[in-house]
Amino acid sequence: MGARPWLRRVLRLLLPLAVVAAIFFGVLPQVADFSEVWRTIAAMTWLETTAVVALAVWNLVTYLFPQMVALPGLSFGQAAVESHASTAVGNTVPAGAAVGPAVTYQLYGSWGFRRADTTRSLVVQGVWNNLVKLGMPIAALALLAVGGRTNPALLTAALVGVVVLLAAVVLLALTLRSEELARRVGDGLGAAWSVVRRALRRSPATGGGEAAVRFRDQTVGLLRRRWAWLTVTTLVSHVSLYLLLVVTLRNVGVSDAEVSWTEVLGAFSFVRLLSALPITPGGLGVVELGLTAALAGAGGDREQVVAAVLVFRVLTWLLPIPIGAATYLGWRASQAARSHRAEQAAGG
Repeated sequence: MGARPWLRRVLRLLLPLAVVAAIFFGVLPQVADFSEVWRTIAAMTWLETTAVVALAVWNLVTYLFPQMVALPGLSFGQAAVESHASTAVGNTVPAGAAVGPAVTYQLYGSWGFRRADTTRSLVVQGVWNNLVKLGMPIAALALLAVGGRTNPALLTAALVGVVVLLAAVVLLALTLRSEELARRVGDGLGAAWSVVRRALRRSPATGGGEAAVRFRDQTVGLLRRRWAWLTVTTLVSHVSLYLLLVVTLRNVGVSDAEVSWTEVLGAFSFVRLLSALPITPGGLGVVELGLTAALAGAGGDREQVVAAVLVFRVLTWLLPIPIGAATYLGWRASQAARSHRAEQAAGG
């Protein structure tokens, strides 16, 4: 029995690595000739490279806007430190989805934000992000249908998105309407989650009703004042990421005649839903494979598609890691300097 937790930890570490290795060294080399992929990337002009990098920087900036809306009083600089540091953790640590919020609590707490305010901010941003992720496949399917094109995978994703999105919107509206409805929604979700936990041989979930009431109490005022800005900033962030993918594809040679912007939106939306599953840190490997399959399947040249996807992922998965490490180390240095000044003041 004592070895099982250790074995699970090892498997949690090795399984993502095995998936990433299988995709990058097994699957993708069978899809495209990597020597041609590198030549395609090297053939980008300085103007094309500059445009892609500039869009990537803008994309990183757009991550900060929903944070500042969801947490009143958060400065642009503080949002930048938190966003990049937590993203770096999420992109590198196998349990990054769980560790990232711990970094957020640590940073926000050092700036004087209450734990309850941090929790509210994370929950609200998570809800709005997921609503947009669920809505984008629906929009993509509608645009493809107008253009006379269909995609079975996107159709499935859109149908799932419609059902889940409607359910989420209804549950959110009921939760915000009154404490009694919030308690009922929380108890219902808790009961459903308990069924899943029992199937996994874990103890049932408790306190769902009270948690929903606390969520309502913490968020109803913020959402009444800022729901519109939260919606706009979240959409800007997601659309900016999509535009970065489109521009990268065009700059490596994938034309609109090969893969239209609506087909790119469809592939982007589908893979965004897929990447919500915490299979690998930051969706590494999974996103690359999903985008390659969808875009090449839509008619794009395989080498050019793989080149675009790799450039896109370097700018969206890899770039935030050194930036996040630098911002976190800068924060640690500032905290150490502040503690040193405080000690000097107390002793002098």
